[in-house]
Amino acid sequence: MSKTLIRGAKVLGGEPQDVLIDGETVAAVGTGLSADGADVIEAEGRILLPGLVDLHTHLREPGREDSETVLTGTKAAAVGGFTAVHAMANTFPVADTAGVVEQVWRLGRESGYCDVQPVGAVTVGLAGKQLAELGAMHDSAAAVRVFSDDGKCVDDAVIMRRALEYVKAFDGVVAQHAQEPRLTEGAQMNEGVVSSELGLGGWPAVAEESIIARDVLLAAHVGSRVHICHLSTAGSVELVRWAKSKGWNVTAEVTPHHLLLTDELVRTYNPVYKVNPPLRTEADVMALREALADGTIDCVATDHAPHPHEDKDCEWAAAAMGMVGLETALSVVQQTMVDTGLVDWETVADRMSFRPAAIGRLAGHGRPIAAGEPANLTLVDSAYRGEVDPAGFASRSRNTPYEGRELPGRVTHTFLRGRATVVDGKLA
Repeated sequence: MSKTLIRGAKVLGGEPQDVLIDGETVAAVGTGLSADGADVIEAEGRILLPGLVDLHTHLREPGREDSETVLTGTKAAAVGGFTAVHAMANTFPVADTAGVVEQVWRLGRESGYCDVQPVGAVTVGLAGKQLAELGAMHDSAAAVRVFSDDGKCVDDAVIMRRALEYVKAFDGVVAQHAQEPRLTEGAQMNEGVVSSELGLGGWPAVAEESIIARDVLLAAHVGSRVHICHLSTAGSVELVRWAKSKGWNVTAEVTPHHLLLTDELVRTYNPVYKVNPPLRTEADVMALREALADGTIDCVATDHAPHPHEDKDCEWAAAAMGMVGLETALSVVQQTMVDTGLVDWETVADRMSFRPAAIGRLAGHGRPIAAGEPANLTLVDSAYRGEVDPAGFASRSRNTPYEGRELPGRVTHTFLRGRATVVDGKLA
């Protein structure tokens, strides 16, 4: 088995240490470790984190391989420092049966760039009418623990209650896309000053907040776990904070783009900024950052949503919603959270590895960097600054809102169970 010595890295941003990888595990952590028989990475000044975990990734396969495949999506994940991703269910066919989730799981194992944990649909065909095969998906080889109709809201309160009751039996979680559909009919962007000035249909904050309020109450009533996808408003933050103060089993995520971008960008009419939920106001962005820092929001999730150029390079009203995010997520978090002094790198490890792995009940990931632990690791050059060039993305799609923007930080190495998937910033 191969050995690798990472010399002088700042583990979780702390004091420099050596980390010895032997085979699939971390063999030792300390100073002055022997390099005998090991490949050496001189990591002075770099940050060593546990492998990142994404709770919210769209890999598109099966059915939309023109946008992304499990292979290209996991390559993008590795470049971004991720060692595990949760693949959302809105594929074609929908991942609402044991057969489809097992297919995605096996494709992930074959890719070898990061672990893929399928997310099962809550309802058949994402139609919101009938519960999908939740138990069968959990009992399959994919061992599904997270269920979501993401892209659509489970807006029927009875269906949502039954789903929460069902997954409680095996400690699963329902991840809700909080969007009251009647309140967002014809919506094109955040409802506010900018939408009024542009004459675009507004997407009110209450459309998100009303579903969150309902679902945290349902979760408390049932005694089950609910996870709120891509939180985007200050009001949503307050609802989650209130639910947690009650001791209810509620968790939430925020995307990198909602930590940085605002609805003012829609004035360009560039469809790259069209996303669901929409970009919100500066006040919302600040509330989201503070909530991520204080732990009200549990984790960062990319909502990586690849689209072919013809679905985004068109007029605003016709454009698909979504942005790619796996390859830029850590850089955006560094810019908005670390470089602003809101959090340290240890907190980044918590929000981008430990907590998402715990929410997804994902074994082997989100583990401490310590002897005997799986060697799922991410090495980051936090001093790096560079412009985002989507032409060099590993993802099949290029719909990034950061093209030409300078972002800090770069993942130089990613290790999946001791095997380097990224070396010097490039796929191994």
